Amino acid sequence: MFADSGGHWHEDDVPTRTLLEAGELYLAGGGSHRLLASGPQRAAPTSPPAAARPVVAFITHQQPGDAFWDVVRRGAQAAADADGLELRYERDDDARREADLVRKAAADRVAGIVVSLPDPPTLAPAVRAAVAAGIPVIAVNTGVDAWQAMGALAYFGQDDAVAGHAVGERLSHERASNTLCVIQMRGHIGLEARCDAAAASFTGRLEKMYVDGTDPHAVQAAIVKKLQQDRSIDRVLTLGAGFALLAQRAAGDANSYARVVTFDTNPAVIEAISRGTIQWAVDQQPYLQGYLAVDSLWLYTTNRNVIGGGRPTLTGPSFIDESNVEDVVGHADAGTR
Repeated sequence: MFADSGGHWHEDDVPTRTLLEAGELYLAGGGSHRLLASGPQRAAPTSPPAAARPVVAFITHQQPGDAFWDVVRRGAQAAADADGLELRYERDDDARREADLVRKAAADRVAGIVVSLPDPPTLAPAVRAAVAAGIPVIAVNTGVDAWQAMGALAYFGQDDAVAGHAVGERLSHERASNTLCVIQMRGHIGLEARCDAAAASFTGRLEKMYVDGTDPHAVQAAIVKKLQQDRSIDRVLTLGAGFALLAQRAAGDANSYARVVTFDTNPAVIEAISRGTIQWAVDQQPYLQGYLAVDSLWLYTTNRNVIGGGRPTLTGPSFIDESNVEDVVGHADAGTR
């Protein structure tokens, strides 16, 4: 077979079967084919390129080394995998830079944004701009009193004031008298709310102490110094699992009888509660926060579902202590608590 100058094909002595195979190769190859010396070769069908998955930006104020957010991220990734989404996790513990991450996500036209709100006045302009650009935004973990005014669709997390109130009541029930509340990030509205609400419902004395949460050695040293200065402190209340472990060691270094209680958990804290070296922890279920935040965006973008009815969806607080710690040990080891 050959083609003349007019593009017309003519048969010569090429067998009909070869012509059919060449035609099949042409179709299978999407319009391109080649004949080898050994005869026509069937090319493997070319699969169409996979459609890009919608991108969800998950932006938080995670400090370096803060394992709490690793659990949130695992929940978010599990939801993204289940829903066919691409998760883009970013963090910065400076609110201005966190706001810049929100602006960048909006400029990239992501399918949705999940964001924590530790400093609402700083983050609000970026969130409002994303919403105005038509990008759905979900608030997570902190900012329970601020998300609606920014135009976010929903909030998943703990109400820190409610949790703090419960902590103060529990400290009173345990007849604690002098509590040191350690705040690892100055200006974080959620951490301030925890201490303030605990102080309001606590019948004893509660004092705040600010530390640099990015420097564990300095945190432990500061707690040691405070416990040595004030022997009447009988409780150290920390606002993150890693800081509870530092406070536990600090109490030992200071030869203090102060018991350690904390917000949030990790496997080491769960183990310490089992051993009785940390008294209890407030669990806000970080895995659930990450999972629900991402899943809610998928529900909204695919079916315009909104969870919460305009109110926050609370994932805590609940207490983990000696009475129920064994029920959560396996889940902590799996990184989902």
